[in-house]
Amino acid sequence: MSLSFLLAINVKLNQLSNKQIYMTSKVYFTNFRTSTSVSLLSKLKKLLIASGIENLDCKNKFTAIKIHFGEPGNMAYLRPNYANKIVEILQEMGAKVFLTDSNTLYSGGRSNAIDHINAAMGNGYNPISVKAPVIIADGLKGTEYRDMPVAGGEYCNTAKIGAAIADSDVIVSVTHFKGHEMTGFGGALKNLGMGAASVGGKLFLHSEAQPVIIEESCRGCKVCEKSCAHDAIHVNEKHKAIID
Repeated sequence: MSLSFLLAINVKLNQLSNKQIYMTSKVYFTNFRTSTSVSLLSKLKKLLIASGIENLDCKNKFTAIKIHFGEPGNMAYLRPNYANKIVEILQEMGAKVFLTDSNTLYSGGRSNAIDHINAAMGNGYNPISVKAPVIIADGLKGTEYRDMPVAGGEYCNTAKIGAAIADSDVIVSVTHFKGHEMTGFGGALKNLGMGAASVGGKLFLHSEAQPVIIEESCRGCKVCEKSCAHDAIHVNEKHKAIID
């Protein structure tokens, strides 16, 4: 296995005829090998310094660490030890640091702020272990957001971003590698593009990917009807599932 951290900041160099030119991102990498004198956390600190984190202008500024806290009972998330090291460095720079994520669109252990914070606490993300508060970006029910303009947006002109993320002065994206059935691979872009969206923002992003029923394959077993958290699926008199 390997542990990698990416500095993925695109810097606009020039704009000619509405065409933007960007620098290639630099990637800093380390493996999981350690010794009695070198730990993974010390490696992480060296990576962060090499990538230029100390150049961030974050003194006395609200600095959001956007991270996935992990589903309850799930082990596929970054351990809070790494977040703590990043918090430590940013606090030494004078930043007002907090950890954040937005509520999920689907029903589950992170669909509202209370359950979301409890899930984060259960996975070790608490003020004692990470030395920073956990703030759910889009509030109690996912309704606290800012409409952020999307310059040149082809499908939308604004994006509904969780208020705590939109209102922050600095954002540090901390991402674990994750697969997704629609995009293939989710990393830093998905962590912000989807993860920073409020519940309403996620609903819009998923609005073009609606499920359909293949009637000839439906056996009328009603498993989908019983499992739908929004009571949107029913089996009709022909013993075929329909979606309202």
